[in-house]
Amino acid sequence: MVYVFLADGFEETEALVTVDILRRGGVDVKTVSVTKELVVTGAHGIPVVADISCKKLQTSPEAVILPGGMPGTLNLGKSEIVRKTVLEAYNEGKIIAAICAAPTVLYGYGLLDGKRATSYPGYEDEMKDCIYTENTVETDENIVTSRGAGTAHLFAAKLLEILKDKKTADNTLSAMQY
Repeated sequence: MVYVFLADGFEETEALVTVDILRRGGVDVKTVSVTKELVVTGAHGIPVVADISCKKLQTSPEAVILPGGMPGTLNLGKSEIVRKTVLEAYNEGKIIAAICAAPTVLYGYGLLDGKRATSYPGYEDEMKDCIYTENTVETDENIVTSRGAGTAHLFAAKLLEILKDKKTADNTLSAMQY
């Protein structure tokens, strides 16, 4: 099971492209609302019905994914369930992924110290203890980070490659005419 956390103000493209590509590749993905409702409103006013509420989380997901967007990233950072789930999954060696501004959440948890990471341009000053790169997608051990909405396909493809294999990732993008 892979969890994609949704908080009000999330970047719709980053969340939904990632979910779509992973599901096309055969990954069991659940969107998780960190609000009191299943309907979570994205940064551009698009309401999305999450698959489950944070109260129905099972333990030990295969991966945890944080989309960016504002104020979605700030709302994810304030969520105790996000913190708890991310840290438990990280400590179990599971995949932790964040895109756009959301790598700052991982940085706040101390998970990027000394690791290569990227984010939306302008957040590098908030991530001083990591090895900041401007790569489209950056992977260091079990952490995957990416730049923003325009990199969502490549972010999702990297996750699909890690969770399944490169052939599945390549075939999935090819079938989508990417």
